[in-house]
Formats: sequence, structure tokens, C-alpha cells
Amino acid sequence: MTNQTIQTKSDAEKPALHIEGGYRLSGELTTNGAKNSALALMAATLLTTDECRLTNVPQLTDIRTMGAILEAIGVRYRQVEAHTVDIDARFLGTQRAPYELVNTLRASFFILGPILARHGIARIPLPGGCAIGARPVDLHVRGLVAMGADVTIEHGMVEARARKLVGARICLDFPSVGATETIMMAATLAEGETILENAAQEPEVVDLANFCSAMGAQIKGAGTKTIIIQGVKKLHGCEYRVIPDRVEIATFLAAAAITRSTLLIGPVLPEHLSAPLAKLKEMGMTITLVRPDTLEISPGSGLNATDIETLPFPGFPTDMQAPFMSVLSVAEGTSIISETVFENRLMHVPELNRLGADIRVRSGHAIVRGVPRLSGAPVVATDLRAAAALIIAGLAAQGTTTITGLHHLDRGYEAIEQKLQNLGARIQRLAPGSSFIAAPAVDCFSPSAGVAAGA
Repeated sequence: MTNQTIQTKSDAEKPALHIEGGYRLSGELTTNGAKNSALALMAATLLTTDECRLTNVPQLTDIRTMGAILEAIGVRYRQVEAHTVDIDARFLGTQRAPYELVNTLRASFFILGPILARHGIARIPLPGGCAIGARPVDLHVRGLVAMGADVTIEHGMVEARARKLVGARICLDFPSVGATETIMMAATLAEGETILENAAQEPEVVDLANFCSAMGAQIKGAGTKTIIIQGVKKLHGCEYRVIPDRVEIATFLAAAAITRSTLLIGPVLPEHLSAPLAKLKEMGMTITLVRPDTLEISPGSGLNATDIETLPFPGFPTDMQAPFMSVLSVAEGTSIISETVFENRLMHVPELNRLGADIRVRSGHAIVRGVPRLSGAPVVATDLRAAAALIIAGLAAQGTTTITGLHHLDRGYEAIEQKLQNLGARIQRLAPGSSFIAAPAVDCFSPSAGVAAGA
């Protein structure tokens, strides 16, 4: 048996997405709540003994894992509707969260601050590694130590103790979203005032602050570089709606751009999308706010190259880098994409090149020379946003693109293939051993493409 035969058999045993590229999209997309926000809000429910209800929670692998972690530490977690969960942490225990769950979800570390604030002791396994690069927890730990906690890390376990957390002035070395959220949650029940400087300004930080405020916390300045938290003795339950997922929105905007399509997308909060919207306009797309919470994206006369540098908010988000690289791979001219946040977040480049892209990587920079068209091929998703990038590329590629590594995709996109099908894409998720019948190849960019291309 040859190596090629062995590889083919291995791929056949995995679920896969099959995409027949060359079709324009059309219609209106309803977006989900933000995964990165929902995970932090779920952790914040541990700050109160009252029940909380979260709405607009996406149905994702990461959300289910966080729910299982909460249940493992004594929390009552209940899915009451498709996107609504009730969380009751009155019986929150001090037992450590199971390593086998924590190891699969970095956001699980968010529970450290709330448990410490509630019980004065918390034991959490160090979260597992991440394919896109190192995300150390030292900034989280330093913030808790500054508030009076005694923190030890031994044998892969973080143990924090504090008779009472006390407000402090804390300046982060880097505006880490995770550290900002951990410190902010812990500070809500600390004694006195905490001033957090060089804080992350991401919308998810603001959403967490708003949720904590709805529970009775006193927080000012969220969304700026300085957040001031006045500790209170107790928080109460509330009902709260998660903000729209700006990364999901940007992913579908990128899908519209690469297929030269017109789409309506909502609900959105346009202020969360300033950087990607500016880049789409530079690339030649037309963006219109047709309703207060709905964007329309439509193609211009062409698709132009542009340079992108990932930065903390309000800069261009690292989570949107890979999907936008797919679009730039077929743009007119040469683009330079600089990844400054995560050192390993260019692993999708070889897979895009398998689809016919012309991309070279040099010291954290990707030089993207636009090509006339991509061509379908079997590819493997290496992380969550890489999976989205490959889908976007497959939508425009001639022929059939087969994507494996879908466990990454399911962490952050709810029913993405169904949403794309509803917009006219030829995309199908197949179980191992299933067959895919491809439609005749169509060039959606040619004037003669006709009805199949959505012309």
C-alpha cells in the first residue's frame, strides 16, 4: 500500500466539507452571538449566588465545553432554548475543574478570578496549548497577586488563595483581553477600588463590563485604556443578551467580497467593525448601513490589494486576518499582511497555496500576490480561523474543494454550511464514507456565467 493510498484512506475516515466553487451569494444573513464574549459572561455568572440568564448564546463546541466545566464544579447549567442558557452558581464548589475539559478550552481559565473572589480559594489546571501561538497566563496571575492573592503554579495546577481581595492599581504589560477580563471580574467583589491601566479595549471587554454592571458591579471606563472598578459586597442575577459576533460577521463579509456578491448582514454593531470595513472599502467593496443594525455589502468595479497589520482593538483583529488573506489572494496587485499578535497564525498559508494562491511568508509577514483565480483541492484546517479562510477560498475556487479538520471550525461557527447554503453556496458537510456529486464547473466572475452564478 502506498503512502498516497494511506493518506486517502485517512482522509476518507474524517468528516469533510465539500465546496463547489464559482457561485455568487445573495440574500440576508442572521448572525449569532459572539463566542468570545459568551464564554467570559458564562464565567462571570460565578460571581453571584443568583441565577442568570444569557440569551443570544451561539451553539458551539466551545460553549458546550464551558457548560460542562461549570457543571463539574457544582454549577447548575441548563439550555432552555436554542440560544438561551440559565446558569445558577449558588452551589459553586471549590473543587478543581477537570483537566480533560480545561485542556481543550483556553477560556476555561476565566473561572479562576470569579471562584477566588467568591470562595477565597481556586484551583484550576493550566489550560492546554494553542495552535496559533503562546497565550501565557502570567498577566492574569500578576493582576490577582497585586490584589493580594497568593498564587502558586505547580504540576500543571494554578492555586490562588486570598482571605479578601483588595483593590489595587494594575498596569498590564500588554493589553491582553483575557487578563483584562480576569482582573475585572475579580475586582468586582474586591475591597476598595481597582484601577486597571493599559487595559484591552475590545468590544467583548465592554460586553463583560456591561453584564457585570447589570449584576450590580460598579465599573467605569470599559472600552478605554483605563478601567476603574469599585468593589461591591454582592452581585445579583440578571438576564443579558450577548453582543453580535463581529468575527462571524467579518467572515461573511469576506465571503461576499471574494465571490463578488451582494449580501445583507445583521444584526451588527458597526462600531465593532471599523477596521475590517475600512479595509473592504480600500479593496473596492461598497458598504452601506441600510438599517441601524444591518449592513449591505456589494461589489465595486474590481478587487484591489491592500496591506493589513493585526493589532489590538481598535486595530485590525487577528481573528479576521486569515479570512481576509483569502480575499486578497485573488485581488489585483500585491498585499502585505503583518501578523503581530500570534506567532503561529500563518499556518493556513500552505493550504491556500494548495488552492492556487501565491503567498510567501517572511518573519511574520505574508506577501500575497493576487492571482486570477483559485482552483479546488483537498486542504486541512489547522485552526478555527484557518478553517473559515479555506471555506472562503473554496467558494471562489474553480472545481471542488474538500476541507477536513472540521473540529476547529465547529468551535466558532454555528451551522456555517447551512447559512452559506441559504445564500446560494454549493457546500455540503459529509460524514466519513459519504460521496459528493459536484455540479458542472462555473466561473462566477465571467459575464456569461448566467443564472448559476447569480448574475
